[in-house]
Amino acid sequence: MSRVLTRWGPTAVLIAAWELAARAAADPFFPWPSAIAAAAAHSWLAGPPERLFLTDEVFADIVPSLARLTGAWSVAAVVGVVVGTAAGRSRTALDYLGPVFAFARALPPPVLIPVFLAMFHIGTPMQLATIVMGSLWPVLLNTVDGVRSVDPVQWQTALSFRTPAVYRIGAVVLPAAAPKILAGLRVSLSIALILMVVSELVGATNGIGYRLVLAQQQFDFPRMWSGIVLLAVLGYGLNTALLVVERRALRWQNVRERKWRLAHDA
Repeated sequence: MSRVLTRWGPTAVLIAAWELAARAAADPFFPWPSAIAAAAAHSWLAGPPERLFLTDEVFADIVPSLARLTGAWSVAAVVGVVVGTAAGRSRTALDYLGPVFAFARALPPPVLIPVFLAMFHIGTPMQLATIVMGSLWPVLLNTVDGVRSVDPVQWQTALSFRTPAVYRIGAVVLPAAAPKILAGLRVSLSIALILMVVSELVGATNGIGYRLVLAQQQFDFPRMWSGIVLLAVLGYGLNTALLVVERRALRWQNVRERKWRLAHDA
């Protein structure tokens, strides 16, 4: 109980302060949290029991947004790891591709939305291209950095045993680079969530960002704020899920570090 209070107590205090301040100000642009919660329940949890009380808006807006987010982020993760591993293990690839990577990374992804609109028009392909283009680089560059920092002794040992190249990559390179790859995946996931909303604000006929703009145009500010809170909850939940995966994937590394510390202390 004390751990729960320590973790969530400040959040509860902040929400209570927000409630009191919003009620005292009585500003229609900043509704109090209870009104936002009521709007969220009416928008998303007022459906029939056979659909778990989910409304049509959940399936029309939230589900497509999550599908675009996870699909584009998965593509960016796979491409980033594959290209980053190939470029990191090559002796000369970064000499040619390094400036290209640096330029593409520095280019703000939202400025490419007009280009993607001209190429794909309004719709899912434009949104997927925007998310992939922005979320690719943290994974790719972290993979390059992690692959290039592999212990040379491990690599030479694998070579001395004449292990196949696929085994060397899968059993030596990627496990050693896993901490940096997972760190890049976490950053990439946050960027993908932001770009999902940005792409839906500009060119979409459904999605959370589209619903945010529609609520703002209709001066339905409790509903607009419920969408903002939903995005915060989604970002927190996705990051927490990825942290759980990271802890499980790097459990072997933590065990090895504890053994090394015990041996060092002895």
